[in-house]
Amino acid sequence: MITLPELAHYSTDFPDPAQALTEPNGLLAFGGDLSVERLENAYRRGIFPWFSANEPILWWSPDPRGVLPLDALYISKTTRKWLNKSQHSITINHAFDAVITACAAIPRGPIVHEDGSIVENGTWITQTMVNAYQSLHKAKLAHSIEIWDPSGQLVGGLYGIGLNGVFCGESMFHTQANTSKLAFIALVHHMQQYNGAFIDCQMQNPYLASMGVIEVSRHDYLKQLHSATDMVMPSDMWQPQGIIL
Repeated sequence: MITLPELAHYSTDFPDPAQALTEPNGLLAFGGDLSVERLENAYRRGIFPWFSANEPILWWSPDPRGVLPLDALYISKTTRKWLNKSQHSITINHAFDAVITACAAIPRGPIVHEDGSIVENGTWITQTMVNAYQSLHKAKLAHSIEIWDPSGQLVGGLYGIGLNGVFCGESMFHTQANTSKLAFIALVHHMQQYNGAFIDCQMQNPYLASMGVIEVSRHDYLKQLHSATDMVMPSDMWQPQGIIL
């Protein structure tokens, strides 16, 4: 039987991430709410919500953690050729609601870890989650990258949380080949232009590994996170704008 601490509604505090379970990896607590204040506090402490419909709110801080140092991005020769031919345009924070809605619509299967543990992420972007991240966007904490085809259709993108020098990626989507990859590359480029620290990808998978994402221990991740969130970034970093690679 799993025993977890329940978060109080009157406080946005969290248990120490070091108390998270090893099985399932990173499960820390349940309950509370998805208020802007609680979510910001969670991300600043290396914790994020992840739960399916008909489950209580579950809070996670896995060990190890998937991160991308901004100088570690790998772009294959095939992808570079595609980028050179691409006529897509890239924007920031032009269509946050459309991006998160598209991400929520993607059918997702379970993740099977090397140790055999399974985390079901099939329907985790519920309407409750969508509403919460829309509130974070209005609070200038959640941001989106959009990919548009030459006809002006939204065909790819991603969203996540920007906390000074770190971007905590949440989800991405594509309706045309390579457009979610283009969004990720654009995010890295943007973070580099503003001298950010790294991108938090939460958990490693083969797709992210192919682009340079590495695993670090929770201890090391939290040290990097605290340094990155203390950085002072330009005020225009997440203003709606275009990106040219």
